[in-house]
Amino acid sequence: GPQAPLACPQSKRSNGAVGMRLLKTLHGWLGLFVMPWVVMIGLTGLFLNHQGLVTGLLDAGAYDETQFDAWPDPQPMTPDTARALAERLLPGASITVEPDKSYHGRKAAIFRSGETQVIVALQSGHYWVKTPFRRVTHAPDGQVLATKVYWESLFKRLHVRGWPDRSFGTWLADLTAAAMVVFGLSGIILFLVPRLRRLQNRRRRKSPG
Repeated sequence: GPQAPLACPQSKRSNGAVGMRLLKTLHGWLGLFVMPWVVMIGLTGLFLNHQGLVTGLLDAGAYDETQFDAWPDPQPMTPDTARALAERLLPGASITVEPDKSYHGRKAAIFRSGETQVIVALQSGHYWVKTPFRRVTHAPDGQVLATKVYWESLFKRLHVRGWPDRSFGTWLADLTAAAMVVFGLSGIILFLVPRLRRLQNRRRRKSPG
C-alpha cells in the first residue's frame, strides 16, 4: 500500500523556528506584564526585611494629642452626635458601632464601615478617620491636624495581594503568580533549546558516517 510521506527535516526546523518565535513573543509580553509586580514584590520584600530602617525614614514625628485637652474651641459630643458625624463622613455607607469605648486613653465613640473607622473623642470633638493604611487626625471643625501612614500594613498587603485593598480579591495576585511561572518556564526553554541544539549538532558532526 502507499506509504505516508516522511516529514521533511527542513519542515521540522521551520516549525520549530515558528514555535520559538511565538515563545519569544509570549515571553516578552509576559515580562512586560509582570515586571511592575516583580519590582513591587522586591521593594516590599526589602521593606519587610528592614522595617525599622525604612519606617524611620518614612515616618514623620507623632502628633501630640495632649493638645486636645487645651483646645481653644472644643465641641463635646454625645454618642448620637458622634454617629451623625460618622454618617456625614461616610455618606450612604452601612455603619456599625464598635464595642470599644476608648481610643488613645480618651473616651470615644467608634464606628466602622468596611475597613474604615471613624473614631470620635467625645470630650473635645476631635476625630480620626482610620483605614488599614492611614489615620487622619481632625480638629473639631474638620481641619486636618496630622496624617499617619501605616507603612507596614500597606507594604504587607501589596506584597501578598499586589493591591492595597480587596477590590480584586486575590485573583490579581494569582494571575501575576501564574504569569511569572509561565515567564520563568518560557525563559528556561529559550535558554536551553538553542544550547541543546548546538550540542546535538556538534555531536552529529563528530560522529563517524
